[in-house]
Amino acid sequence: MIVPSVNNKSVFAIVLAAGSATRFGKVKQLAALNGIPMVRYAGRLAIGACDSRSVLVTGHEWRAVADACAPWPGYLLVNEHYSNGIGSSLAVATRAIQHVADAIVVLLADQPLISPAHVNSLIAAWSGDDCEIVASAYAGTRGVPALFARGAFTSLAALTGDQGARALFDDPRFAVRDIACEDAAIDIDTVADLRTLERNARS
Repeated sequence: MIVPSVNNKSVFAIVLAAGSATRFGKVKQLAALNGIPMVRYAGRLAIGACDSRSVLVTGHEWRAVADACAPWPGYLLVNEHYSNGIGSSLAVATRAIQHVADAIVVLLADQPLISPAHVNSLIAAWSGDDCEIVASAYAGTRGVPALFARGAFTSLAALTGDQGARALFDDPRFAVRDIACEDAAIDIDTVADLRTLERNARS
C-alpha cells in the first residue's frame, strides 16, 4: 500500500546500494537470501512506500545491481565516486531530489529483515515539520531506516566518505522521533552473516 504524502508533502525513498562491500568478498547487493538478491528486498520497501518517488543509488557493478531491481519505476543514480563511502552516495541522492522532496527515507541494501510496515510507520510518524527526523531504534541506538525532513537536506548533501547521517540524530537543530525496530540491528557484512541469517530463518 502506498503511504500518502504527509500533509500534502512529498516523501521519497532512497536505497543506498553503491558500495563494493570488500568485507563480503563479492557483490553483496546481489547475494541471494531465499533466492532473492538482497538489494531487491530494499527496492521492494522503497517502491511499496513511495512508488515512483524511489531512488536507487548504484555504483559498483551498477548495471547488475540495477537489473536485480528491474523493473524500477523511479530514479536510478550512479555514484561514480562510490568508493569514497556511503556518505557520498547519500549526498548524491539528496542533491538529485532536494528540489522536489520534502522528506526522504533512507534504506540500506543489507538490512533484509526490515518490513514494509516499519517503513510505513516511519513516514506516518513524521509530523510534516521541516526540522524533524524519524529514526529506527534498536540495540540501544538509533539508525536507519530513517526519515529526514527538508531541514536536514543541506547537511545530507554535504556528506563525504564513510560518514553517514548518524551525527544528525544528536544535532540539536532537529527533533528526533524513535520507532522501535530490532530487525534493523541485523545487517549483512560478511558471507557468514548471511549464512547465519539463513540458518535462523529455517530453524
